[in-house]
Amino acid sequence: MSKLYKILLKQHIGAVNKPVISVGDFVRKGTLIAEPSGLGANIHSSIDGRVKEIDKDAIFIEADKVQREGFQSLDNTGSIIDTIKAAGIVGMGGAGFPTHVKLNVHLNGGVVIANAVECEPLLVHNMKQIIEAPELIYKGLCYAMEASNAKRGVFAIKAKNKEAIAALQKVIKKDNIQIAELPDMYPMGEERAIIREVLGQLLAPDQLPSAADAVVLNVETLSRITEAIEQKRPVISKNITIVGKLKSGIESKAFMDVPIGTTVRELIEAAGGIDGEYGEIIMGGPFTGVSVDIDQAITKTSGGIIVTMPFMKEKRRMGLLVCACGANEQRLREIAAKMGASIAGVEKCKQAVEIKGSLKCEDPGNCPGQAEKVLKLKKDGAEVLLISNCSDCTNTVMCVAPKLKMPIYHCTDHAMRTVNHSLIRRLK
Repeated sequence: MSKLYKILLKQHIGAVNKPVISVGDFVRKGTLIAEPSGLGANIHSSIDGRVKEIDKDAIFIEADKVQREGFQSLDNTGSIIDTIKAAGIVGMGGAGFPTHVKLNVHLNGGVVIANAVECEPLLVHNMKQIIEAPELIYKGLCYAMEASNAKRGVFAIKAKNKEAIAALQKVIKKDNIQIAELPDMYPMGEERAIIREVLGQLLAPDQLPSAADAVVLNVETLSRITEAIEQKRPVISKNITIVGKLKSGIESKAFMDVPIGTTVRELIEAAGGIDGEYGEIIMGGPFTGVSVDIDQAITKTSGGIIVTMPFMKEKRRMGLLVCACGANEQRLREIAAKMGASIAGVEKCKQAVEIKGSLKCEDPGNCPGQAEKVLKLKKDGAEVLLISNCSDCTNTVMCVAPKLKMPIYHCTDHAMRTVNHSLIRRLK
């Protein structure tokens, strides 16, 4: 039986794409299969095969048993921006914003920052790519600088990643491209946190990097820019980290160039299979990932697949403290329900403000204290806390809750415990 690939019609910020092929059509790797009707990005087939079904959410392609070498090259390319648009490149660190829109700016001699932070714990595929193919990323940064009229470029990376830093240092040839070494804390990969650390400018929660004459692009996004320009290759694959309760062990494993539309099940099996009973499968990182079905399809914005241990059980009344940098209220409620806990109250982090329907932190990673919020949850009847706070906010919660005899759970706990990683509690 041939393998069926489910290519979602929305893999980006914006509207659902419109198919440009029909059921029964034969497509090659790289064939354009869906176009945006508004804000969005082109979607291409990741395999050779025949279109079996099209519904409102996806195109289903039955793969040929023999997959040909190469791919169907992009056509109608012109400028760097045009080529990026044709290739369907989006923010591949998880944001999914169309890159041709992001780079279609005049930075007035500003800066393009390569986000090499790999912010979420347990994820390793960005570091693997930097170490093994730094030239691809470096060239992508140069192309992005040219497209946006940037005067300089910066690789923003955690200082602890010595091997990756050394790999970048070897390929940088221009004096106007530097490396900025950042501290090891969450959410250091958030755009405004990067700009604060690299440029010394704290943007307001509703401001974009362009307000600092800057553009921030994930390293995988930059590598796809190079592939599009130099190889005329559309986005047909994604780099993924697989980790967790696996028969092959708890070490993180990076799978490079996974065809889009591959299922979570296939990748877990390729990583050794699930080791016995498990709690849930997280798509993304421990802080901001979401629980998914094992047959979920990989998209351009997928990053991690984490198989967790079963949830700890908790019968005491639980207070939820929602942070703009971590799991949202819906996710915390989901975790609490899987733990069997009832909800006593919900509070938002002191610095969280709502912008266009989602929470943003006023100063990501720098917390003024959460005592007021913890005391309010205690007053509401909470006996334990479930929090989604960043490293520094969690530090401040730990200064208060234990004194009130309130045990603390973090939204990342079940993922971290699975792989014997230190829990998010006190910043050291």
